[in-house]
Amino acid sequence: MFSSLPLHERLLKAVASIGLLEPTPVQAAAIPLALAGKDLRVIARTGSGKTAAFLLPMLHQLIRDSKPLTATRALILLPTRELAQQTQQQLVLFSQFTFIKGALITGGEDFKKQAAAIRKNPDILIGTPGRLLEHQRAGNLDFTQLEILVLDEADRMLDMGFSEDVLALADSCNTDRQTLLFSATSGGNALYEIVNHIMREPQLLRLNDVSELNPGTRQQIVTADNTAHKEKILQWLLANEPYDKTLVFTNTREQADRLGGVLTAANTARAEAGLPAFRVFVLHGDKDQKIRKQAISRLNQGHIDILIATDVAARGLDIEGMDLVINFDMPRSGDQYVHRIGRTGRAGKDGLAISLILDYEWNLMSSIERYLKQDFEHRFIKAVRGNYNGPKNLKSSGKAAGPKKKKSADKPGNKKAAAKKAASKQAASTASPARTAMPAKPIGAARDGSAPLRRRASKPETSSDD
Repeated sequence: MFSSLPLHERLLKAVASIGLLEPTPVQAAAIPLALAGKDLRVIARTGSGKTAAFLLPMLHQLIRDSKPLTATRALILLPTRELAQQTQQQLVLFSQFTFIKGALITGGEDFKKQAAAIRKNPDILIGTPGRLLEHQRAGNLDFTQLEILVLDEADRMLDMGFSEDVLALADSCNTDRQTLLFSATSGGNALYEIVNHIMREPQLLRLNDVSELNPGTRQQIVTADNTAHKEKILQWLLANEPYDKTLVFTNTREQADRLGGVLTAANTARAEAGLPAFRVFVLHGDKDQKIRKQAISRLNQGHIDILIATDVAARGLDIEGMDLVINFDMPRSGDQYVHRIGRTGRAGKDGLAISLILDYEWNLMSSIERYLKQDFEHRFIKAVRGNYNGPKNLKSSGKAAGPKKKKSADKPGNKKAAAKKAASKQAASTASPARTAMPAKPIGAARDGSAPLRRRASKPETSSDD
């Protein structure tokens, strides 16, 4: 129960008013340590309740150690506007019975209005690194009295190229601060360097490993012959799979636009057959902030139920009721795969993640399986089944086994064998008797060995006497 956690009574009242009873595992593990003032590095899957895990102890500390509003006391960094907006909404809910105020600082909004909001010295600033750094360079920010720094979705921030911005902002903060870092994945060496630079002896909490994806999510693969075949499979899935909302991932903007056109064009034939239209929206990096807001609004209002997006465009889109995720293109890494399919099967609900696989994507898919320590279900759809059903031969790793390569003498292991072979040839040529020389062909002999042609005798030149 939340009541068992040592939180301020006003926060417990807010939690109860929202209807939260039991803390999630990440909240139960992180909140007591954060209240103790420790630096924390928390790895937990998307949708596990990380936001409350840092907001509640942050608010508790700000209420307990009440101070005059002379500077910002807490800073929360997030990779996208949408995530920042969602965090701001959560802050409003949890702080409704307190006097704690927050301000949202992200790109795409009026810079002067944001500067005016900063001058009011809100207790908590929530924002994206790029826009916050712009305000810092303009002299609008003062983090010398900062008490708590939070990096949420830190692995995504690094993926989006915010590493230098994050370091610059962290370096401008009070060195005696508490730092809390949350991510869905381990993040690799890049995140490890950030942790070493900005944190002091952080305690690591690994609550949900990447292999522990949402338990209600089934993971399937469907093999395809080519891109056109993938498009047919996608149309079949969208027409036959039960879903409320679907997110289709592509690796490129061009492919996202193409799929949007294919599904829109298919609506003509579906209308003639009396079938419902595909209600589709395309979202990628070329779309501006207004389009992103429109996409979320239309999804939440039920005007569309299919969103085609690239990874960058989909970051920060936390959409309720997303029960089907389709990887039209296989993601390029295991972490990327986790971020994609982590959007379905949340809060104990069932979800389905389907990846469409071409022959050259098989090894990538196999690598992701090993990374997650899971085996994907290989699904065959009779209505759209093609010729490619996977590699004929597999290695122990699950990757496709290619044809055996012939041994090359250039390889280090074959140099000795090649030297022995050359020496034996030389010895054989020395031991064999010398060949007798063939008589030279007479001049005029034909090259093909036939008898030489006889030359006609030349006629003597005659002179005419005048």
